[in-house]
Parts: sequence; structure tokens; C-alpha cells
Amino acid sequence: MAYCPPRQTPSLGRLMAMLCLLVSGWFNSLSVNAADILLTGTEDSAGVQSFVQALRESRPSDNVHFQPLANLPAPGKLPTDTRLVLLDLPSLDWRLQDSEGPATLVLRISRVQARQHLGNTLPSRLCLLWSDPPLARQLRLTRILLPQAKRVGVLYDSHSEFLLKELHQAALPLGLEVVAERWDNTQDSRPLQTLLNNSDVLLGLDDTDLYNSKTAKNLLLSSYARQLALIGPNAGFVKAGSLASSYSDQGDWLVILDRLLDQPPATWPRTYYPAHFKVSSNPQVARSLGIEQINEASVARLLAEGERHP
Repeated sequence: MAYCPPRQTPSLGRLMAMLCLLVSGWFNSLSVNAADILLTGTEDSAGVQSFVQALRESRPSDNVHFQPLANLPAPGKLPTDTRLVLLDLPSLDWRLQDSEGPATLVLRISRVQARQHLGNTLPSRLCLLWSDPPLARQLRLTRILLPQAKRVGVLYDSHSEFLLKELHQAALPLGLEVVAERWDNTQDSRPLQTLLNNSDVLLGLDDTDLYNSKTAKNLLLSSYARQLALIGPNAGFVKAGSLASSYSDQGDWLVILDRLLDQPPATWPRTYYPAHFKVSSNPQVARSLGIEQINEASVARLLAEGERHP
């Protein structure tokens, strides 16, 4: 009978060596698949660092880092496989200087700001993530909170006029009429007074020429003197005295950004409205207008359900 030597059990040293090889290979595969995510803006504030850290924690296998805009070369000199995230308008202007460069997410830019910086064109390799809530969503919010309102008053100027066509189209299926008044000179209150005379509610467009700290007092006092609510244009104005608005907070933006970064840049949309959002309301204003307490979470769910099931 042939002699068969006994099978030897691998020594502890060989087992440790094999384990090290496996772990090394695993880490190497992680480093190969890791994405380089570069966030930039002019300001390296505590808020920016908090946002970057939160994104870093949500993507532990990627290299997430922030560089001030002043420290960066021209966009075309960055590695093409970088995923670039712009945090402010100066960084967008820097990106627009070069047609070359990595795929870029432009975070929290309003429709009016985009029109001012880009005109009617949208350069390739840019994905714009809108900061202002969709007009249709704001109109539906108006319908939910003020079901008796029929005429929606809208102030606009040369920068926001392009939104009117979309606004009229979104109002039709809701049975709402948009009453628009041009307001080129905010020192002249006559257009505002004319609009108040012909509206049941005001809807604010996210146009900072019209809605800002200098115009807020006149807008709010004039509208509430007529017992007319102002919807929007954003959560900041709700704190100042508008009735309500939909908005996306930092947590919502992190979810949206994380989802997009999971996708190949070639599949990124050219423009994108956040699907994750909340509703903010001003209880004191609601009481002064005789409106029942607004359940913000419930209203947000109604809006989201309407968008999923039009």
C-alpha cells in the first residue's frame, strides 16, 4: 500500500500571512473604488466644515475634503475623475472660466441666480441643484393652506419674469389664477398696492431684488394690513413674517447629495429639485390671519404624496 504522509495543519504564522494578504487586498479594492469628492467655496466657515464633516461621515469609503476656492488651480487642471461640489456663486463663476474639468454639482442655487450667471445656456458637465422650492409645490401649498384663495398675486422684475409662464401653467390644474405685477423700483409701492387690490394671497418668488431685508417690512406690513397671506419665498422669509414655505434643510441636502454621488456623473441630471423637503410655518402669522394651527409634517406629507401620485 502506498504511503500517504499525514496532512499538515497550516501554522499560525502562515494563517496570519494569508489573513494579511486578504485584508490588504480588501483595502486596496476599497482605495481603487473610492471617489475623490472635492467641495469648494470662498468661505471656510463653521457651517461649511459641519456640512463637509457630515458628508464625510456618510461616505466613509470616499475621500471627502474641502479646499477654499483661492487655493485651487483652474478647473481644467483638476483630475477628471474628481467629483466637484460648488458651495457658492463665486465658485460657480470660477468653474465657468474653463470648459474643461471634472463633473460638477452646483449646490443650492436659485433659478434666478442661475439665469443671471448662465443666461439661457447650461454648460455641459454641470448639475444644478435648485435652492428655491418648485413653483408647482408652492402653489399646492397655497391651495392646501388657503383653499378659498383663487387669485395668486406675484411680484416680478426683469430677473424673475422668465418664471411667469411656468407659474401660469402650474396654476391651471389647481384652479388658480396668477395675477402678476412688475415691480422694477421697490421704492415705489404702487405696483404692490395694485397687486394687493387684485389678489387673495401673495406668492413670493425667490428673487432677492424683490424679497430682501430692505423690502421685507413694506411687503409684510402691506399684505397683512389687507389680511392677505404671503407664501414663501423661502424659510428665511417665514421667520420674518410670511405664512409658510416648503424648503430643504441640511439633512435633506445631504441625502440628495449622497444619492447623486452614488451614481456615475454621466447620469447626473442637468437640473434637479430636491425631492426631500419640509414645510415651515409662522404660527403667530397664522393666528393673526385666523388660520388653524398648521401641522407642518402633515402638510409636507400631503405635498410629497401629490408629487409621487400626480
